[in-house]
Amino acid sequence: MKRDSIPKLGVWLLLSLAPACHHGDTASDGGVDGGAHPVPVLTARVEKRDMPIRLDGLGSVTAYYTVTIHSRVDGELMKVPFTEGQQVNKGDLLAQIDPRPFQIAKEQAEAQLARDQASLVDDKLNLARDIDLRKQALVAQQVVDDQQALVGQLEGTVKADQAAIDSAALNLIYSRVTSPIDGLTGVRQIDPGNIIHAADTTGLVVITALDPIAVLFTLPEDDLPAISEQMENHKLTADAFTRDGRINLGTGEVALIDNQINQTTGTLRIKAIFPNPHRALWPNQFVKTSLLLTTRKNAMVIPTVAIQRGPQGTFVYRVKSDSTVEARPLTVGPSQNDLSVAETGLVEGDVVVVDGQYKLHVGSLVVARDVTDKPGSVSGSDGGAGAGGGAFGGAQ
Repeated sequence: MKRDSIPKLGVWLLLSLAPACHHGDTASDGGVDGGAHPVPVLTARVEKRDMPIRLDGLGSVTAYYTVTIHSRVDGELMKVPFTEGQQVNKGDLLAQIDPRPFQIAKEQAEAQLARDQASLVDDKLNLARDIDLRKQALVAQQVVDDQQALVGQLEGTVKADQAAIDSAALNLIYSRVTSPIDGLTGVRQIDPGNIIHAADTTGLVVITALDPIAVLFTLPEDDLPAISEQMENHKLTADAFTRDGRINLGTGEVALIDNQINQTTGTLRIKAIFPNPHRALWPNQFVKTSLLLTTRKNAMVIPTVAIQRGPQGTFVYRVKSDSTVEARPLTVGPSQNDLSVAETGLVEGDVVVVDGQYKLHVGSLVVARDVTDKPGSVSGSDGGAGAGGGAFGGAQ
């Protein structure tokens, strides 16, 4: 190598190392400055309010009453005066079976009764005469006994005739098929002109009662003790929602808990009765249900996302008046949707961090924006109010 090339090589090495050394100094400075920068976080205030505790489940709607209408007599179906899908009331005429055979049978039974009653009157007179003749010893006692037996037989015949009349009258009533309940008719199963029988397996029509209506829903069996305890104290109510959970279809009252738990699914079935004047609920409809178990009065409520878990248990990052954070231990009570009850550790008005906790440690300086503020608006850090300038209730 030539001597004049050695200085050039040294200059090249110095120029190459200089940017690297400068870059290392910059990174080091940036780390120091970054540690002193406040951390942007989202916060919420602790609210003191009533907290409803609900149990959510899935269910289906079932008619409160379902009746399949059958004929109780045989005969020709003369007319079906209802319209499919019509609302009918108890006692409304649904079908008319030819009543003439039953009317004739009734008249025949009445004629038989009249004849047997006349015979009974005659035999009673004969019995009275035989008794008088027996007192004069003009007839044997056997004649009196035979006549008395004949009177008894005719009395029985008269009663049988009356029963035949009642039976024919009942069949005459049954020829008019009426609705036993208030409800909505379904599809007609048979048309006028057909001969129907009391033994037919297919009914005339199915009527369902839609107001009130029932909802059967399931909950985990672990909820049974809490539900049973609350039912002993007060009536429980449940809300029914559409499949997407957006529309409330009505509020009903819990009627019963099924007497068996489904061992396959580990769930218990609950029945609630709903008023349904507008027919928002329909039989076999799938619904989401929310059972109101109880309401915690004046509870300290915080967003569930604020709760952290560490080696010593649950805690939240609480923003102090100097805009630094502390780890505040707390006891967590019931949770509902995205809110939880803080049993201990917090008071009304405390500001807790709900987003950005992973960047924090005890004593971190923060720049806080309340969850109810519009994006881009940052609250000041002047004391506790600057750290979280509003309640989170409006953001639900």
